[in-house]
Amino acid sequence: MRLSDIAPVVLRSLAEDLGRVGDVTSRAVVPEDASAFGNLRPRAPGVVAGLEAAGLAFEAVDEGVEYELLRSDGDRVGRGEVVASVEGPARSILIAERTALNLLGRMSGVATATASFVDAVSDLGTEISDTRKTMPGLRALDKHAVAAGGGVNHRMGLHDAVIIKDNHIAAAGGALRAVEAARRAVGPDMMVAVEVDRLDQLEEVLDTDADRVLLDNMGLDALREAVNLVEGRMVTEASGGVTLDTVRSVAETGVDVISVGWITHSPPQLDIGLDFVS
Repeated sequence: MRLSDIAPVVLRSLAEDLGRVGDVTSRAVVPEDASAFGNLRPRAPGVVAGLEAAGLAFEAVDEGVEYELLRSDGDRVGRGEVVASVEGPARSILIAERTALNLLGRMSGVATATASFVDAVSDLGTEISDTRKTMPGLRALDKHAVAAGGGVNHRMGLHDAVIIKDNHIAAAGGALRAVEAARRAVGPDMMVAVEVDRLDQLEEVLDTDADRVLLDNMGLDALREAVNLVEGRMVTEASGGVTLDTVRSVAETGVDVISVGWITHSPPQLDIGLDFVS
């Protein structure tokens, strides 16, 4: 995750919180010269992610705030375990606190959700992938969190891979024409994937030089048959409504990748708090 991806998000979040007049509470009740030391701790076990993003929030408010990482993104942490500490002017820490914890809590929630899917299929060799169903404006952070949780990243956006869906196929006049047109446009190095939801559609895709076939919303029997038909000629990816209860059954069909939109569009936050130490 690049600093250039984090900084705009942090600055927008701080500006949203501070409004036009700043932190009226801290200015009213905290002496200007007061200093503080605090620990950041999760209130439930999970996989932590976003520690650098949280630190950047404190730094953006006041470079005099000292932020120390005690764990790393991707670490599994227990309830109450100190993952970072912060020390410096109390007002500055309080101004940055909510932005830092919002980013850290969301990213850790994504990482924890991802890890739960990864753990469920870890012995089967199936990869768990994200999708583009990310929080608007937070895609780079969401995808970093997925990787921290042991998942793999799908394309970042419309610009770095070709994924041909049903409407593309209809407009192009068939899967074969669509793939051929894509290859001419992007060359041999960019991934080209085709989405199908029926086995008869898969037959046409097998005659193309697509790199990957997305098997969308297929039942388990259809997925098994699809994997057998592909015979390793391209990567097979299952998608559509996969849950923690069903992910293992889907993986057992033999697909290479399972993409799960839930891990980024609806993950529960990992509750992380900042407590001052007297």
